[in-house]
Amino acid sequence: MPLDATDWRRFQRLRWSIYAILILAYMTVYFHRMAPGVVAGELMATFHTSGAALGSLAAMYYYIYTAMQIPAGVLADTLGPRVGVALACVVAGVGSVLFGLAETFEVAAIGRFLVGLGVSVVFVGLMRSNTQWFSERYSGAISGATLLLGNVGAILAAGPLALLVSAVSWRAVFVGIGVLSFATAVLTVIVVRSRPEDAGFVSVREMEGLAPHPARHQHWLLDLRGVFATPAVWPVFFMMFGVTGSLFAFVGLWGVKLMQDGFGLERTAASLYTTVALAGFALGCLMMGALSDHLGRRKPVIVGACALAVLAWFGLTLTSWGPGWTGLGLFALLGLGTGGFVVGYVAAKEVVPPGVAGMAIALVNTGLFLGAAIMQPAFGWAMDLTWDGTLIAGVRHYALTDYRNGLWLSCGFALLALLASLLVRETRCRNLTLVSH
Repeated sequence: MPLDATDWRRFQRLRWSIYAILILAYMTVYFHRMAPGVVAGELMATFHTSGAALGSLAAMYYYIYTAMQIPAGVLADTLGPRVGVALACVVAGVGSVLFGLAETFEVAAIGRFLVGLGVSVVFVGLMRSNTQWFSERYSGAISGATLLLGNVGAILAAGPLALLVSAVSWRAVFVGIGVLSFATAVLTVIVVRSRPEDAGFVSVREMEGLAPHPARHQHWLLDLRGVFATPAVWPVFFMMFGVTGSLFAFVGLWGVKLMQDGFGLERTAASLYTTVALAGFALGCLMMGALSDHLGRRKPVIVGACALAVLAWFGLTLTSWGPGWTGLGLFALLGLGTGGFVVGYVAAKEVVPPGVAGMAIALVNTGLFLGAAIMQPAFGWAMDLTWDGTLIAGVRHYALTDYRNGLWLSCGFALLALLASLLVRETRCRNLTLVSH
């Protein structure tokens, strides 16, 4: 049932307005995820922490984010993205303001917890919205574009944040991001609709002359159990656990300090390397998603991307790289390879019924953040094992050999992801539950 020209223009305006607002919310998700890496020194000095303690503070975001992924999927599939994202922005805003104003480690941890609680709902809601407002033919490309744009928030949390912190305090930055989250919540309530049908349109499938997806008829608990019982979802879970979890842990906390402690770079110069990694990651998401749609395949792209990430991790661990082109190249390769994880979201939703796509996306996303939650403090713990006791201005200073302990752990995580990727089920860009029927 194609729309006439007037309705099509109205649909396009609403679709892209919704997408833009949800992307703005998603950019703050990535900002909060990566920002501690740039202000790690300030946080250690302010709260007098060890490497492991700082890792735990930063990973507080990941702990609650991980725990909330399944509830976020249920919320996206039942109440819809509009309700979930609006509430998420309010909670994240409160947490960000509290973190920025914290005078003690404990209050900062509570703020970080609330940030993680809030932003944990945004990504799944956005991806669920995409399944409703965009054609299935472009699932890989729109997923890649979504991750690309979200990573703008991560890039802002690298080099630009380092420059900003030199002009204003890190506290002011987090309070400002909290205020932005409140404004995004208001926009979500006013503009966002969970489905085209909620705005008076037919579904996208009906616009393309196809039958709408069958509605869900059973309780969401039964749907959730069905997702958990789908074997083809779990290789994607462990792929994300290893390859993306290790990248987020490294770039989100330890990458800048490695360049500062290991090579003596100033923070702004050091943050260039994580910025390059994040830019490579964003580009990888866009390229790999579009490539998967073009090839009509999911698995080869996922396996190849994981192999690139493994190569980059071993390069960082075993070769005599340093500041300059060798370091920038390895950081870029690491981001580019890891960006292939985005195809995993599409592969996961294509092995379950369309009505529970949000739950499938949430389940594999849990693997990603479980990996980061484990790896972030584990990296710091590994460094503490060989730390020689050096303190500079009250902050622990680690040698490059200490950082290699953490890099070896990252290599192990990436190898696990590569093995898991070999077990991913090929869907040929179709929903297998519909093909089988």
